[in-house]
Amino acid sequence: MLDDIDRRILRRLQDEPDLSMPDLGVALGLTAARTARRLGRLRDSGVLIGIREEIDWTALGYAVAVSLRFTLDKTQSRAFDDFLTTAREIPEVVEIQTFLGRVDVRLKVIARDMAHYQALYRDQILALPHIADIQALMHVATVKSEPRLPL
Repeated sequence: MLDDIDRRILRRLQDEPDLSMPDLGVALGLTAARTARRLGRLRDSGVLIGIREEIDWTALGYAVAVSLRFTLDKTQSRAFDDFLTTAREIPEVVEIQTFLGRVDVRLKVIARDMAHYQALYRDQILALPHIADIQALMHVATVKSEPRLPL
């Protein structure tokens, strides 16, 4: 699917995502037109899905991160739909993942401090529908977070 030039483009974009197209071409020894065609093909095939900025939520004063794992009451036919719809409405929920197995859903929740988290947990998390069990994991440190792919 990817040839060596595609992999070189992707590696360079991982290293310098804000590199302009002409600078990317120069760095790779490609013309601007060839670079544009390659990037267009990577976008059209779904390999590249856009460039985005990442916000550091700790720089905005959110000092607490908690991973909440939920087991839902699956005897309710709309358990997943109702839970996910309501969870999406909580602004402090920054990530939602679903699973097959004992844990059904994981939410990543951020808060300014423990008092904010406690209020959020009491007022909004416990109000989520169809909860059978909750496990909370307090984030202590990120040991590895590698957005780069081994290309």
